[in-house]
Amino acid sequence: MLKVSSAVFLGVLGLCGVAGTALAEPITGEVGAGLSYQPHDPTGSRYETRPVPYLDLDWGNVSLSTDDGLTWSALNTNGFTAGPYINYLQGRTSNGSLRGLHDVSDRAEVGGFVQYAPADFWRVYAQVGHAVGGVSDQNGVLGKVGGELGYPLGGGIIGSTNLMAHFADGRQTQTFFGVDANESAASGFRPYNASGGFQNLTFTQSFEFPLASNWSLLTSASWIHLVGSAADSSIVKQTGDVNQGQVQTAISYKFD
Repeated sequence: MLKVSSAVFLGVLGLCGVAGTALAEPITGEVGAGLSYQPHDPTGSRYETRPVPYLDLDWGNVSLSTDDGLTWSALNTNGFTAGPYINYLQGRTSNGSLRGLHDVSDRAEVGGFVQYAPADFWRVYAQVGHAVGGVSDQNGVLGKVGGELGYPLGGGIIGSTNLMAHFADGRQTQTFFGVDANESAASGFRPYNASGGFQNLTFTQSFEFPLASNWSLLTSASWIHLVGSAADSSIVKQTGDVNQGQVQTAISYKFD
C-alpha cells in the first residue's frame, strides 16, 4: 500500500526533479484499487482489512509501484537497472494486545536498488534504504533481496511467483520487535533487545485474470515466516505469530 506523507511527497518531488525528462514519455502500466487482509504489524499480533491502491506505472526510466514505491533507473543497460527509490513504511498503533508499547508513525524509506531483468517475465533484485520521518531513534537501515518469475497460464491468465527476504539493522528491528523495561512494566511483555539481520522470508503467489478490454482482476496470497531476532521477540512469542499470511485483491486498468 502507498500513502503520501510529507516526507514521501518531498521525496517524490526530488526524484521527479532529477528524472524530469522521463515525464515526457507516455505513461504505461496499470492502476487500480482493492483490499488487503494483512497483519496489523510485523509481529502478527492481529489481522485487519485495509483498502489498498494498485500501482504499476512507468514513465520512461521512472516507475511507481505498490511494492517498490517510486524508483528512477539512473542506470539501465543490458537488463541491469539501478538507482534511487522512495517508498512508504507502514507504522503501528499500539492498542489492543500491544497496549503499553510505543507507537510507530508512518514513515518513508529512502535508498537505492539494483535489479537484473533480461526478460519481462523474470527478475532478481536488491534494495537497501533508511527509514526517515517520525521519531529519529526508530529509524534504521532496512532492505530486501528476492526474485520473481512470471508465466502465462492460458486464457489470458498470468501467474507470478515471488520469493523475498527482508533484513534490517538493530535499530529498525528494535522499533517493532523490541521491548524496553518501561514498556515491559506497562504491557506485560518480557523485556527484549532485538538485533539486526534477516527478519523474514516472504513467498507470494499472484494471478491476473482478464475481465474486459484493459480491465483485470488481480489476486495474491503471501506466506511470511519470521526468522532470527524477529522470531525470538517476546511480543511474537506472547501474542504474535512466526508464520503469518496476507491476501490481496484488486481491480486494475491497463494503459495502452
